Amino acid sequence: MRVLVAADDGLSRKILEDYLNSWGYDVVLARNGKEAWDILREDDRPNIAILDGVMPGMDGLEVCERLRSLTLPKYVYVIILTALSSIEDVVKGLVAGADDYIIKPFNHDELKYRLKIGERIIELEQRILCMASTDYLTGMLNRRAFMERLTGEINRARRQQISLGIIIADIDHFKRVNDNYGHQSGDLVLQEVAKLLLSSCRVYDFVGRYGGEEFIACLPAASIEETYAIAERMRQGLESQPIPLLDQHTKVSITASFGVTGISGGEASADELIRWADDALYKAKNNGRNQVVIYQ
Repeated sequence: MRVLVAADDGLSRKILEDYLNSWGYDVVLARNGKEAWDILREDDRPNIAILDGVMPGMDGLEVCERLRSLTLPKYVYVIILTALSSIEDVVKGLVAGADDYIIKPFNHDELKYRLKIGERIIELEQRILCMASTDYLTGMLNRRAFMERLTGEINRARRQQISLGIIIADIDHFKRVNDNYGHQSGDLVLQEVAKLLLSSCRVYDFVGRYGGEEFIACLPAASIEETYAIAERMRQGLESQPIPLLDQHTKVSITASFGVTGISGGEASADELIRWADDALYKAKNNGRNQVVIYQ
């Protein structure tokens, strides 16, 4: 876990760095509040910050206040380290948004276990975020999380003038699986389809469950030809691998229909791309299912 140490005193920075390194942390150093603030505004900011409460210019409390004014995707646990020990000073630190307050000179064991508390809180937040963004059945991104990530990728494609592909897949005649074998078998089929779709993608693609038996994939920097090829690989993989059901003796053959679209440095919203892919999927269904159609 990465920890930011911000202190204007070189000896204090060195002592803290040595302790944290010996405890297995990846340490990022800042010589003053401004450097600390610049680091905390970066996308790959550290998970924990130890800020000296008294530094020239911008002190630790101001850094903490600025940090708490931001809307961040991940929480930063802040420990204020200071020689000011009055109740009023402690309250000021907590009001500024600090999570913990350690008085100098500090006991290294106390610091170690206060950091452990911060670690547990960060890990708990990460588990909660994972649960909030994951489809409970397939382990894929859920619809909301997929849309958030897709919007970011569209913005990046627009800035860098690169292509991006979208695939929407819908299992053919899925209701028959539930009707003939039961909903538990239907859930198993959804899980296995999810695995097959993921295995056909590149490592930097991402896939989500869009709803019911419908899945959606984003392929950053993929041309429409590459997107079509990956969708076809998905289709063939599903068609060629019957899925064993709960009793392991029964296998069900599954096919899916695919709609494909994309952009190549142009302007399009997430909703437009999904609508285009959905139109292509509708044509694939109308044309007999178990095929890939590119949006025209």
